[in-house]
Amino acid sequence: MAVVDLSAVRTFVAVAEAGQFQVAAARLTVTQQGVSKRVAALEKELGVTLFTRTARGARLTIDGQAFLPHARALLDAEERAVASVRPGRRPLRVDVIGRRAATAGLLRDFHRARPDVDLDVVTLPDAHTAAAAIGSGAIDASFRCVTMPGQRLPDGIEATPVFDEPLQLFTGPAHPFAKARAVTPGQLAGQRVWMPGNAPGTEWSAYYDAFAAEYGFTVDAIGPNFGVEALLDTISESSTVSTFLSEHTPLVWPAGHDLRRIPVRDPAPVYPHSLLRHTDNAHPGLAALHAYLVSRPSVRLDTEVWSPAWALRRGAQGPAGRR
Repeated sequence: MAVVDLSAVRTFVAVAEAGQFQVAAARLTVTQQGVSKRVAALEKELGVTLFTRTARGARLTIDGQAFLPHARALLDAEERAVASVRPGRRPLRVDVIGRRAATAGLLRDFHRARPDVDLDVVTLPDAHTAAAAIGSGAIDASFRCVTMPGQRLPDGIEATPVFDEPLQLFTGPAHPFAKARAVTPGQLAGQRVWMPGNAPGTEWSAYYDAFAAEYGFTVDAIGPNFGVEALLDTISESSTVSTFLSEHTPLVWPAGHDLRRIPVRDPAPVYPHSLLRHTDNAHPGLAALHAYLVSRPSVRLDTEVWSPAWALRRGAQGPAGRR
């Protein structure tokens, strides 16, 4: 099987279109001798003569005429392949924890503000996987809570705190807190909070484990995770089980569920999201996303806030804790 050099194919097409080696050389900014050598090498590789040299220039042979449309197709394929990974020509690949998460909402807001930036939204299982994907170039950025105990970001990856997400307690109508206008973390001591989506080793599981340890409640991750709807079905019928969800999570549930979204305050737990990106990534969409996120005003809560001592928070210098 012949292995063709694309630079030789490009030269062949240039000569075919110009009709002269000298004109093709000028268009390609190489010497006429260089053009002749490339065409000769291509003819040798293909085992055919592509041009008949005449006093007036170069005329395609029958084999040259047959090869020309395929040569053009090869060059078109090359251009599409390069464009698919060229910064600014391919979509910006961004990882979010979930497509209903608050960070997915941030991406939607960014898309409304910058519809010219194509987005490819993906969901990866944890911060470690996301950081590795950024390092390999599989994605451009990720929204993650960092840095959990034992976690170290790979060299070249930068974390910029961009959003502190307030949490709310979700209960059914029979739960003891159902009629409360707000609860404090201290009031949760001894309570069972069901979060079947908490996978061991993930940054969000580490977050809720730290929260539970500080305030004396139990996080129960038992059972398969069938999604938010199944979780809310169970919460609506329980007098003992509650869960945490973001106040920014868009939810619609049947009227009969009568679920309650109860603010948690004094202090308010916030889940701190950072934008992870590689400092060498030159995708213009990434620069636009970073600029958009850091320009957003911080949400000021009229209460103290809590996040784990190891977590980066927006507006905090280094790891955050109770502030």
